Amino acid sequence: MSGQTRYDISREMFAELLEGEPRYRVEQVWKGLYTDLRDPADITNISKRLRSTIDELLPPSLTLVRESVSADRGTTKFLWQLHDGHLVETVLMHYRTRTTVCISSQAGCAMGCGFCATGQAGFDRQLTVGEIVEQVIRAAQRSAPRRVDNIVFMGMGEPLANVDPVFGALHRIHDDIGIGARHMTVSTVGIVPGIRRFAELRMQVGLAVSLHAATDTKRNKLVPINKTYPLDELARACHDYTRASNRRISLEWAMISGTNDTPKDAEELAAYAIPLRAHVNLIPLNPTPGWPTVGSAPSIVDAFRSDLESRGVNVTVRQNRGTDIDAACGQLKADQLIASPNRRKRS
Repeated sequence: MSGQTRYDISREMFAELLEGEPRYRVEQVWKGLYTDLRDPADITNISKRLRSTIDELLPPSLTLVRESVSADRGTTKFLWQLHDGHLVETVLMHYRTRTTVCISSQAGCAMGCGFCATGQAGFDRQLTVGEIVEQVIRAAQRSAPRRVDNIVFMGMGEPLANVDPVFGALHRIHDDIGIGARHMTVSTVGIVPGIRRFAELRMQVGLAVSLHAATDTKRNKLVPINKTYPLDELARACHDYTRASNRRISLEWAMISGTNDTPKDAEELAAYAIPLRAHVNLIPLNPTPGWPTVGSAPSIVDAFRSDLESRGVNVTVRQNRGTDIDAACGQLKADQLIASPNRRKRS
C-alpha cells in the first residue's frame, strides 16, 4: 500500500492495512477520520502504537503553505502543496445560516476561459479522491465548532473532466463525512459526456453550468469548450440530468462589462434558461490580472436581473466573498505553482 495517502484508501483497504486488528478497530479508525474529523494522533480510543502506524503508513495529501483570512473574517482561503509540489486552493465561507467549502478538483485547469484566473494559469494534473476529500476535512477542522454543511466543486479545475475521482469524492463526502447530496453542487463549463455520466449517478447533487453567453458565436470566445459541446447539445444533456436527478440546474453568468450584460444578452439568456426551468445566478465579474475587461457596474447588474425577472426567469445575484484575498469566484490561481513540463497553456 506504499504511496497511498490518508484519504485515498477505501474502507476495505483500511481493513487490509489493519490486518490482525479486530474488525471494530477498523470502524473506530474510520469513524475517527471521517465522522469525528480527527487526525490519527487524536483518535484516542485506539492505542498510541496504532495511531503512530496509521500516521506513518498513511500521510496526509495536503501541506498548508498559506492561510488568508478576509477583512470581515467570513472567508478563509487555504493554499495547499501536493506531494509533487503543485498547489491547489480551497475556500471556507461562513454565512449566517450555513458554512460552505469550495473545493478544487484539478491542479490548474485546461478549459482556457480567459476571464478566470485558474484558466489563465493552465493545467497541471488531476486530483485524486483523497486530495479532494482532504480539502473538505481540513477546512472542516478549521471551521470548528461551526459545522461545514455545504460543499461546492467550484474551486480550481473542471470537475467533469476528472469524473471518476470527483464521483468517488462525492460518495465519500456523502457516505462517510455525512454531508447530504442536496447540500453539494458540482460546477461545469459544459462537459457533455461528464454531465451524462453525472446523471447516471442518480444522486441528488446539484449541477451548476458556467454559461456566460447564450449564443454559440459569443460563447465560443468566452468558453472555448463550447466549440466541442455547443449550446444545443449542452441543453439536451442538462434536460437529461434534470429528468434523472429531479434537481433544477443553475446557470452561472459572470457579468462582464460591454460583453454579455446588454438587454439582447438578457433576451438570449432567458430563451435558453426557461425551457430548462433553470435558475440563473448572476456573478459580478471579479478582477483577475490576465483579463483586460472589467465587471459590469452594479446598476447594470440590477437592470439585467430585473430584465430577466420580467421575462419569467428565476434569478439571483451572487454575493461575492473574499475578493480582498483573491478567494472569490474566478480568482483562484495558486500563484506559486511550480513549472510543469506537462502543463497545457491556453492558446
